[in-house]
Amino acid sequence: MLLAVLTFMLLVTAAIRRVPVFDAFREGAAQALPLLKTILPTLAVFSAAMALFRESGAAEVLETALSPALKALGIDPPLVPLLLSRPFSGGAAVAALSDIFTQYGPDSRTGLTASVLLGSSETIFYSLALYFGSVGVKKTRFTVPVALFCMLVSIASGLLLSSLFFPA
Repeated sequence: MLLAVLTFMLLVTAAIRRVPVFDAFREGAAQALPLLKTILPTLAVFSAAMALFRESGAAEVLETALSPALKALGIDPPLVPLLLSRPFSGGAAVAALSDIFTQYGPDSRTGLTASVLLGSSETIFYSLALYFGSVGVKKTRFTVPVALFCMLVSIASGLLLSSLFFPA
């Protein structure tokens, strides 16, 4: 509904200002093509690397290795795939969330906690690879450590809020 209202407002504003909407859209799309040329290779390499990581079994080995430590911190083992995949791939994290919903249900404590964690975290490495890679930034300085710290804070906050609002 909101999208329909915004689209209507855009068209009304364009009509009042006598802006040729189709020509402006076509011009904007033409200006975006060079940007796509720089972004797509980075996106393709990152997607291939994520698929290789998952399909090689490295993701499962890492999950198994980290599961006891995370369980000691109060993190449910079913949340491990979600927490490990989220910084790298939004699609993989949504797939992990779907698996949690299928196994435990969306209204279970695990399902609700997974939803909070997915919503309060970001695909850090995907975003950095896409945006820094597209403009050729090689030295990210403090971006990665600060982003990882913020991710840890969001996970801790999400787990704390989940334990308060969705008791076991």
